[in-house]
Amino acid sequence: MPAYEADLERFKGYDAQVLGISVDSVPSNAAWAKSLGGLSYHLLSDFEPKGEVARAFGAYREGDGISERAIFIVDKEGRLAYKDIHDIGDQPDNEDLFEVLRKL
Repeated sequence: MPAYEADLERFKGYDAQVLGISVDSVPSNAAWAKSLGGLSYHLLSDFEPKGEVARAFGAYREGDGISERAIFIVDKEGRLAYKDIHDIGDQPDNEDLFEVLRKL
């Protein structure tokens, strides 16, 4: 999340909005964001029904009750333009996202 925070102005330059989504509750998300020193973008809760959004995007780990680390770019028409579900320990390079945004 700090990598997105660091590039927030670049995302805005592509008329893109950064959102975080977690299957944790609102209070848990708030505490986590605070532990990072705060976030300048919205962190949404996919808590009830738990993981509904993550399931819809194929990122929910049913057996673990958590979501994978995933990045999605949705275009202005609401179509999925980019999907990357990867290991929870990996942080993809934001340059990959900027490449997709340039093409939209």
